[in-house]
Amino acid sequence: MRCLIALGLAGLSLAGCAALPAYPVRDGADEARPFTKPPALPTTLPKETDWRTPDPQTILIIDTNRGRVVVELVPQVAPDHVARIVALARKGTYNKRTFFRVIDRFMAQTGDPLNTGEGQTDLPNLKAEFNFRRDQATPFTPVSAPQGLEEGLIASLPIVSQDISYRTMTSDGKVAAWGTYCPGVVGMARDENPDSANSQFFMMRQAYPSLDKRYTAFGRVVSGLEAVRAIKAGEPVAAPQDMMTQVRVLADIPVAERPTVRLIDTGGSWFKAHLAAVRNNKGADFSVCDLDLPVQID
Repeated sequence: MRCLIALGLAGLSLAGCAALPAYPVRDGADEARPFTKPPALPTTLPKETDWRTPDPQTILIIDTNRGRVVVELVPQVAPDHVARIVALARKGTYNKRTFFRVIDRFMAQTGDPLNTGEGQTDLPNLKAEFNFRRDQATPFTPVSAPQGLEEGLIASLPIVSQDISYRTMTSDGKVAAWGTYCPGVVGMARDENPDSANSQFFMMRQAYPSLDKRYTAFGRVVSGLEAVRAIKAGEPVAAPQDMMTQVRVLADIPVAERPTVRLIDTGGSWFKAHLAAVRNNKGADFSVCDLDLPVQID
């Protein structure tokens, strides 16, 4: 039996599988933050110049029986994983794949061709892309600087990084960075081998930073997080299971039916004012996970 996911609860028994010492446990110290609706922030509406239109090759349209989910893929962070997701979507591999393992206040897992959690495609497994290297040219928008680190965004993906000033002490003039598991972040499932990701992935229902640097984060839900949170929970999920009915790359959808997707530009003036308001509202507890990014889908 192949157990392709290393996400679980303390004490989970996986019959027929080798011990999985690498899988994260929810031991209380790293308990996911409960979802609470943030208070309304006084802000103006974004102007036309405050929006950006993402590359349609990096937008995944996931239609589920719970509603449409839109994911922005971020190849700057995990190029091989993004390429795999796009290739499988274009082959139709993800159509009619169920959410077979869903944990409330944690994540929803899917992408198994067998719909059991034990399958994979015939493609080779991927090497881990838990971290990446960034320099001053990387399109990174900083939002806070906790204890010598920097938190920020690359496109819509929340990132934690070494402070860029450390680049003067590295041989390549770059610093280590990684995607952080805020609500909506999409990561690749694997077994105890770090280089065993293949096709299964999960979408975060809540923040869970203990997954950072242990699972490759490659994108973020920019629309439809309420649908992800509505997916039927279970470990495994009892029948009938919710499913992805169709998964497509935005660029591949016929123009007549292709939605228009625009995301807030984190380099624009509206985002800067919004960031200041959220930081002021949250005070010392502020983190990059507190930032919700507006999206327009027509």
